[in-house]
Amino acid sequence: MPGRETKAAERLPTRAVRVWDPFVRISHWSMVALLLISYLTGDEWRAAHLFSGYVIMALLLARVVWGFFGSRHARFSDFAYPPRATLGFLVDALRGRARRYLGHNPAGGAMILALLFMIAGIATTGYMMTTDAYWGVEWVEIAHETFVNVTLGLVCLHVAGVVLASIEHRENLVGSMVTGSKRPLEEPPE
Repeated sequence: MPGRETKAAERLPTRAVRVWDPFVRISHWSMVALLLISYLTGDEWRAAHLFSGYVIMALLLARVVWGFFGSRHARFSDFAYPPRATLGFLVDALRGRARRYLGHNPAGGAMILALLFMIAGIATTGYMMTTDAYWGVEWVEIAHETFVNVTLGLVCLHVAGVVLASIEHRENLVGSMVTGSKRPLEEPPE
């Protein structure tokens, strides 16, 4: 019966699309691990805290460079949307009718930019605290802790956004950041 074959063919998954290159995936999960290490070591294990901080700085710089010269969906030009587009996307997402994007959606792009900025603040103030000029300077320590606390809040919002988008679009966004692949835009969810 032709009707059965057509319906079965419609359910077959189409080829996955490569979205996240290896550098994006490795830098993302490395940053997660390094921020966790830095947070947990704090003042308790200075050597580990400093080491993870320096690796974060290097990874951050590499990610910024990759934002200009990397693969399509890693570039800032692919996910830096105007505030109005981001706000419109958030309203649509809260209504459960947000458009699906292959790369970062406008809210995800804004979150990436905010996290990069906050991590740069953490790294800068953290480095400043290791210098003679700023050792023990209260405002630098307060700024460092503030950047950390705001970043923790942003991470919570980021995870919530990933969960919301994964449910709304019926796709595993965490899995796509592991494999690097997503289903094509035109393919319906299973």
